Amino acid sequence: MISVTALARVPALVRHSFGETVLRQANRAAMLDIELIEDRDCFIPHATMCDFLSEIERRTKEEHIGLMVAPYLTFEAYGCWGDYVLAGDTLGDAIRRAASTIGFHSCGEAIALSVEEGMARFAYFSAARRSPAYLHIAAGAAGVMLDLCRSFAPPGWHPVRIELDIARPRAALSFEETFGCPVVFDAPAVAIWFRASLLGVRRPLSSRRRLMTVDDLARARLDPASRGDLIGVVSAQVWTQVLAGTVSLDAAAHALALSTRTLQRVLQVHGTDFRSLGNVIRAKRATELLRGTNATVTDIASELGYSAPANFARAFRKATGLAPEEFRRGLKRSAL
Repeated sequence: MISVTALARVPALVRHSFGETVLRQANRAAMLDIELIEDRDCFIPHATMCDFLSEIERRTKEEHIGLMVAPYLTFEAYGCWGDYVLAGDTLGDAIRRAASTIGFHSCGEAIALSVEEGMARFAYFSAARRSPAYLHIAAGAAGVMLDLCRSFAPPGWHPVRIELDIARPRAALSFEETFGCPVVFDAPAVAIWFRASLLGVRRPLSSRRRLMTVDDLARARLDPASRGDLIGVVSAQVWTQVLAGTVSLDAAAHALALSTRTLQRVLQVHGTDFRSLGNVIRAKRATELLRGTNATVTDIASELGYSAPANFARAFRKATGLAPEEFRRGLKRSAL
């Protein structure tokens, strides 16, 4: 699982470069509207991200999607995790924050920082390395890592070199032109090499972030431990679907590389089923919207993917014992 913010800005860049039709086809391949949720603190399987990128490549014949978008990707777009990392006092502190909290952004990945003879190595190990779409992911990751370094570095800074854990492509020179430094391929990880003195550089006062602790991050994002079992993974996927407005058993099974029958059987073993799990998560989101917004019941029903307000009201009453209007009136009375 990985935060959908890993794809932040990519849909808009795809639309600008290749058109609305290609973006729509990529969303269909991912079975999720990525643009609708790209700024939300929710998670998608790595496979969904790979399906999205692979479909763009298939439709456009562009071999280097990741390299094309790399200069436009920023750490700031990574939501609350990006905010937490950028709140570090120095670049070294920011990288160490990223390394110690990577679980709040993705599962099965790692970040490392080492110093050798006055040179710093900032490395990223991706869980999607075996994916056919990894060429795009590696280039994009290098772009985001460079952006983090440049958030602290002086104007005009360039790294000593970049290492990528992909085979050397035919268009290797275009990587050096994009990143502005030598690029080494067939490396053990994506890594940025730079002079270690940069680790102690503080971020310019004009771009300082608000104070943020790991507790703030934990409250904003799902605890990594809860994504370590299948129910946690399925729940995270359903939550993402709820935010996107369409809850689908087929889409969840596809994202998790399971057949629908297998997913249903596993959920039954855990004493639930997909419909019940979806209703619980929809009800939770509905209570948040009823409590925290002035949206009408009709708008909330539409936001949650119900075909009619009556269907939403029926499901909400079954989950909470109250109609949506009764729930909201109760909140108003308790506030008096």
